[in-house]
Amino acid sequence: MSKPLDNFTIAFDLDGTLIDTAPDLVRATNEVMDKLGLPHVELDDMRRIIGRGARFAVKRAAKVAGYEITEDELDLHVPFFLETYKAGIALRSKVYEGVQECLKVLKESGAKLVVCTNKPTHLSELVMQELGILDDFIGIYGPESTKKTKPDPIHLLTAIDGVGGNRDMAILVGDSENDVLAAQSAKIPVVVTSFGYTEIKVHDLGADAFFNHYDELFDIIIKLSQKLQNFA
Repeated sequence: MSKPLDNFTIAFDLDGTLIDTAPDLVRATNEVMDKLGLPHVELDDMRRIIGRGARFAVKRAAKVAGYEITEDELDLHVPFFLETYKAGIALRSKVYEGVQECLKVLKESGAKLVVCTNKPTHLSELVMQELGILDDFIGIYGPESTKKTKPDPIHLLTAIDGVGGNRDMAILVGDSENDVLAAQSAKIPVVVTSFGYTEIKVHDLGADAFFNHYDELFDIIIKLSQKLQNFA
């Protein structure tokens, strides 16, 4: 018997989409701020910074604290940031409410699930393992998986191709401008969270849809999948 999402691939961003990782990222960032003698970064500021990799996060955090960090300083402090973050990667981070139930329903409906994230793959796998969602996904595609990362579409397309997905039957779930731009360039529908990490208001991101809670996502994906099938 066929299932409603047979042959569909649902790609997910990680930080701000599946997991609220900001509390542990701000913890590690503020240890770097201590080394630099700078004021701590607030959690809400961190949520606007996350999404473009560790180097960008440390650089932006320093700027928020009123300091222009040099490239040499970044070379010195980013490895420390990553080590500090990894050592307590799931101390304060949490899977968003309803994620596990939604992933289960998507898989039972025939969908292939893959993660496409700018977070290093080994850290992505570690935090997902710690929080119990790693086994729900066929593959994890971090920045090492391709020459360019989101917002470049090649990152998303690499993730879809990597799990044997059909590009014409794929949907991205994310939270930021990077996700929307990558999906639009790849000509793939994109759904964004209203609770993720973005400097742009959710309504202004240009996504095909957005959701406030994971109990809304399955119905949104079904509607988008039906549109894709109608155009096939």
